[in-house]
Amino acid sequence: MPAAPALPAAPGSTALDPAVAARLKRDAHGLVPAIAQQYDTGEVLMMGWMDDEALHRTLTTGRCTYWSRSRSEYWVKGDTSGHLQLVKSVALDCDADTVLVKVDQVGAACHTGDRTCFDAGALPLSGSAAE
Repeated sequence: MPAAPALPAAPGSTALDPAVAARLKRDAHGLVPAIAQQYDTGEVLMMGWMDDEALHRTLTTGRCTYWSRSRSEYWVKGDTSGHLQLVKSVALDCDADTVLVKVDQVGAACHTGDRTCFDAGALPLSGSAAE
């Protein structure tokens, strides 16, 4: 019988500061989106998912740790690619449902090898807002 897929850590089951954990508004799977941004240019690099444990590891190791929904495991950005994200600051948005991690990105942020995951091109705008 195959093993059940791994799940992210349950809220309150990690060493994340309880005051921070109490503020987080997670989705049904215990996750929050985490936006990685280049600290000195403001360039938006990528989005990944964090649970309490991934956020705790990010805050305490100085390296971005994410929860992979497809692989059901934690991954530290750069451990296999060498494209590190060195954490400069971490903040919650006003609703505490998104994490902003300002990083010093070493190498590509995107798994495709691009500097940012948002290099695929702008979508066309139409209507008065586009003018």
